[in-house]
Amino acid sequence: MTQLTIDEVKRHAGLARLAMSDAEAEMFAGQLEDMIGFSIKLEEVDTEFVARMTHPLPLYNVLRKDIPTDALDREEMLNTVKEHEDGQIKVPTIL
Repeated sequence: MTQLTIDEVKRHAGLARLAMSDAEAEMFAGQLEDMIGFSIKLEEVDTEFVARMTHPLPLYNVLRKDIPTDALDREEMLNTVKEHEDGQIKVPTIL
């Protein structure tokens, strides 16, 4: 397995614009070595007869059908605003 040096970890941290002390770099070096070791073990697993997938759960559209309906009665809606004119809501001028 590949041994990561503190300098390598700090160089990659610098590329990601992360400041890191020597103690942190040493800790992350060990963690990264464990992750790399795990990925090497995964490469050894025989997956020849395992179906390929992009997501562990079946994906489907959970949204409702897009059917236009009236949300509010126009008069009922206009009764809730301060000012309206000719069926339109009046708002303050902004420019």
